[in-house]
Amino acid sequence: MLSATSKIQSQLHHNYNLDDANAISSFNRMLYINPTPPIFQFNKILISLAKINNYPTAISLSNQMEFKGIQPNFHTLNILLNCFCQLAQLDFAFSVLAKILKLGYQPDMITMTALMKGMCLSGQVKEALGFHDDVISKGFKLDQVSYGILIDGLCKKGETTAALQLLRRIEELMVKPNVVMYSIVINSLCKDKLVSDALHLYSEMIVKNIYPDVVTYTNLIYGLCIVCQFKEAVGLLNEMLLKNISPDVVTFNILIDGLSKEGELRKAKNVLAIMIKQGVKPDVVTYNSLMEGYFLVKEVNKATYVFNTFAQRGVIPDVVSYNVMINGLCKNKMVDEAMDLFKEMHLKNIAPNTRTYNSLIDGLCKSGRIPDAWDLVDEMHDRGHPANVITYTSILDALCKNHQFDKAIELLAKIKDQQIQLNMHTYTILVDGQCKNGRLKDALVVYQDLLIKGYHLDVTMYTVMINGLCKEGLIDEALSLMSKMEDNGCTPDGITYTTPIDALSKNGKNEKAMKLYREMIARGLL
Repeated sequence: MLSATSKIQSQLHHNYNLDDANAISSFNRMLYINPTPPIFQFNKILISLAKINNYPTAISLSNQMEFKGIQPNFHTLNILLNCFCQLAQLDFAFSVLAKILKLGYQPDMITMTALMKGMCLSGQVKEALGFHDDVISKGFKLDQVSYGILIDGLCKKGETTAALQLLRRIEELMVKPNVVMYSIVINSLCKDKLVSDALHLYSEMIVKNIYPDVVTYTNLIYGLCIVCQFKEAVGLLNEMLLKNISPDVVTFNILIDGLSKEGELRKAKNVLAIMIKQGVKPDVVTYNSLMEGYFLVKEVNKATYVFNTFAQRGVIPDVVSYNVMINGLCKNKMVDEAMDLFKEMHLKNIAPNTRTYNSLIDGLCKSGRIPDAWDLVDEMHDRGHPANVITYTSILDALCKNHQFDKAIELLAKIKDQQIQLNMHTYTILVDGQCKNGRLKDALVVYQDLLIKGYHLDVTMYTVMINGLCKEGLIDEALSLMSKMEDNGCTPDGITYTTPIDALSKNGKNEKAMKLYREMIARGLL
């Protein structure tokens, strides 16, 4: 019969990745075994917990071990230091470092890498770089993992240039850059829309015989999609296939989503066909993108067909799926159908979110069903989704279009009382409604209030005010406002010019109208 110690050793040998309960149970039994098992057995359990990211439990068990008088070795302390670093608890991590030194151990590359990662996770990336320089000056050798962590930390803080400089520098430190480092920097460059720089780095990889993998290609395809270079993105997909690098579901989804958002549904479906041919199963994200694309090109029936065939495709719709459908139906004036889907969400226990409510409220408001919209605002609140500026802007727009200006002003006051930050779009809706309904004085009050409070007015707000002044026959004041908007750093567009030109022509001031017309042509606005 196996001894208690042997049983635990056997269990650890077969399964280092114990779940939390087994790990704690095994550790506690070991604490009370006499004689005490060797320290490496305790370390195995601590490592198993760290591997499943249960750092607090590993720390707690380590403390229990020391409380029982079981002395940690260097490996134990490294595990403990890493746990504190992963939790971004740097003060404790450096306390462990002090203990390592006090016990006469020599910190190694794992120790230093963990500390740098902790600094990066704490947002102290510059300090991590400084620590790196200090470590190197003392003769420590770091490896690819260490530099991958530093480069990743820099990129996550938006320090892409510094990451690129470090990538260039590590070769001088006798560390060969690898595909992980290049992929991290390429991803960061693509997020910054510096796609040509990312492609240059990709070419550099190939020259250095560092072969791009699925992550590299996926990052580049993402970058090309966000700058609308879809031909090049599809070209990279084909290159992957030629090199027998298997694209994954993320790669395909990025490309399908990009093409769908551009209304290129035929190309998106071609990519979907390649995806299926490659044995990659489309998921809910794939179909959500396609539905959004179909709504974009007004193919409501096709979007609905995709949604209705989720089950037979083996895919379960999520809240995003319902949001895409509800928003698309509302924008196509099919509010009752959208409301049916909203009820279906409740039946399927799919919790609506703020976007769900905002889409429905906007659809109801545009259909003139303001009381129903208010009912949904109350429901939003009850379900823990307080109305935001988008919610109230939809209602404000409906009130103005239905000539309910007193209610609109009341709503504006309510929004301010709730300390919701209004945007220029909200104010523009109110001012436009007032101008179009003969309440120019009220509109001017709002406009002047915005100026006093230092708001930066955009071209739409100025255009609305210019239209309002022209409507009341105040053409000179409208022209004066056109001059002021340029003084305030806002350039008129074609719509801004159209109303004053029309008003001047109707009032027999053809010379002034022609002057504005020529100015409009000179600006390339016609």
